[in-house]
Amino acid sequence: MNLMASIRVALRGLSANKLRGFLTMLGVIIGVAAVIALMSIGNGAQQQITNQVGSLGTNLVFVTPGQAQQQGNVRSGAGQAQTLTYQDAQAIESQLGETLLSGVSPERNLPVQLIANGQNWATQMVGVVPAYQDVHNFYPAEGAFVADQDVSGRTPVIVLGSGVAAQLFDTQDPLGQTVRVSAFGQTGLSAKVIGVMQTKGGSSLQNQDNQAFMPLSTVITRLNPSRTLQAGQVVGNITVEVASQDQVTAAVQQIGTVMEQQHHTSGTNDDFVISSQQDYLAAIDQITGVFTAFLGAIAGISLVVGGIGIMNIELVSVTERTREIGIRKAVGARRRDILAQFLIEAVVVSLTGGALGIAIGTGISQLASTISINGSQIPSIVAPSAVVLAFGVSAAIGLVFGTYPAMRAARLNPIDALRYE
Repeated sequence: MNLMASIRVALRGLSANKLRGFLTMLGVIIGVAAVIALMSIGNGAQQQITNQVGSLGTNLVFVTPGQAQQQGNVRSGAGQAQTLTYQDAQAIESQLGETLLSGVSPERNLPVQLIANGQNWATQMVGVVPAYQDVHNFYPAEGAFVADQDVSGRTPVIVLGSGVAAQLFDTQDPLGQTVRVSAFGQTGLSAKVIGVMQTKGGSSLQNQDNQAFMPLSTVITRLNPSRTLQAGQVVGNITVEVASQDQVTAAVQQIGTVMEQQHHTSGTNDDFVISSQQDYLAAIDQITGVFTAFLGAIAGISLVVGGIGIMNIELVSVTERTREIGIRKAVGARRRDILAQFLIEAVVVSLTGGALGIAIGTGISQLASTISINGSQIPSIVAPSAVVLAFGVSAAIGLVFGTYPAMRAARLNPIDALRYE
């Protein structure tokens, strides 16, 4: 019996017992659909996070506090020490210049209370310089951003995130209004609103609309004065935009050299950490890739269950068709013909279930992409590799779990088979 004839026999057997055939395929259908749906949602989440990181800016290098040198019996952990200064940022900008860098943005973040128009709102204050908007690709929708003269003059001006502006002023025009800024329970100072930032929307990383911005010099001298032991003006982090992506590695090395000169360290005792946006993206891709594979593996368990169902039904089929097997052997069918027939039947069942599962899984993934969670949607991406993998695994399930019933049918003694009632 050739291949096409065996496939026709398999389809005829399935059509003779439609309900049993469908229930046999159901495990494979559910397994393949689950693999396609979960992997597409995982791929969509990975793409969304990557886009969010990329939207914060391009070709970025981040200088953050490291582990401060021990003072007495106290040693602060990485990221907790106040080791970066405004002077570090100025040294990076002056020594590396415009040929390597597009902008340098020292920043200082503080939790603050904003009081205006009878409203009181807790938010995050960011002390910035004019380069912040270009480095982070984040610009005002109304009014102006912090200017050089604001930084040099320590001017008490404030730029509101769109969410903060809506909370404090609702539908009123905030430009020109006065906001009282209080940090750490202190009296604070009054600042004039000069701009409102464009709406970026919330994300799993940060809600950029729930921020306010003031000149860095105003924050570190008038709002929350803080200096290092060497009398440097403390900043929280320094974000550097490199002129091109090809120069990021060179920029990281040269920034490290400048920082070591500034902090009188030699690499082994650095109190700062330098990382690039590419490092973050690589880490995110690795984590989300493992997460997606984990989801696929969980869904794959149901495929194994479906394979066991195929083996069970094929064993029943062999028992029911024992006399048919005996007759075929009596008229000249070889052992490999019987083996091939039952293997093909198992594969046809699994492949049919796989095709239906792919269609259902694609539909589920498209439906899931329309569901909003906490105000945001996760787009699902049905990767061709996931479809090929699911279809290939379903075929393998048919082969693996159909082998034992097929071998059992092929080994039947024709005389005993003909006597079977």
